[in-house]
Amino acid sequence: MNKRMMFEHNIHVLKNVSFDSVLFCKELNKAMHTLLPYDVEQLINWVNEFLIDKPELKADLSLLNEEILELAYA
Repeated sequence: MNKRMMFEHNIHVLKNVSFDSVLFCKELNKAMHTLLPYDVEQLINWVNEFLIDKPELKADLSLLNEEILELAYA
């Protein structure tokens, strides 16, 4: 699977599990560990835009912000 397809697959998975914040966080964590640094930056941008109209998910995800930033800039 090429890298672009992996990025798109992770976006698809995240959209599908966004009904459950625990699953969303788990899948986001997996994506952060498997994607290339450039894709991780794109994923962070996508997540920020995706969460604009999902305040309940955003609140739960705020607990992971420090870990996400560490992974993104490691």
